[in-house]
Amino acid sequence: MSSVLILNGPNLNLLGQRQPEVYGTTTLADIEDMCLTRALALKLDVSFLQSNHEGVMIDAVHAAKGTHGGLIINAGAYTHTSIALMDAVASVELPMVEVHLSNIHAREPFRHVSYLSKVAIGQICGFGAQGYLMALDALAERLVIS
Repeated sequence: MSSVLILNGPNLNLLGQRQPEVYGTTTLADIEDMCLTRALALKLDVSFLQSNHEGVMIDAVHAAKGTHGGLIINAGAYTHTSIALMDAVASVELPMVEVHLSNIHAREPFRHVSYLSKVAIGQICGFGAQGYLMALDALAERLVIS
């Protein structure tokens, strides 16, 4: 399938306002616009969901199977805590790219652990909003190969 779900987790609805020194001034709407433009060039359909609730994110991952060919997930803090979200991604067997705006490996030690990386085809962090475009490029290539 040539469709990708971009799933954003807690507090990402506050992008542009929340800690701009860490996350930049780009809003989530700006990122979605950037992704729509790139997806069009890549001939991909793209859907977006942001939730502050772990269960909603898990439900979205489950619903992606049979609808989307791949996932891009910025799970925010759930990256470091949610075995359930990791299990959901593993269960649907879709290629997933993990994205973070900041370099989680250069931050507090608790952010160095990512449960999602264990089920991701790759992790992109530290490139700000550009990371989402990099993830789309990577998934587009993977979906053509598959």
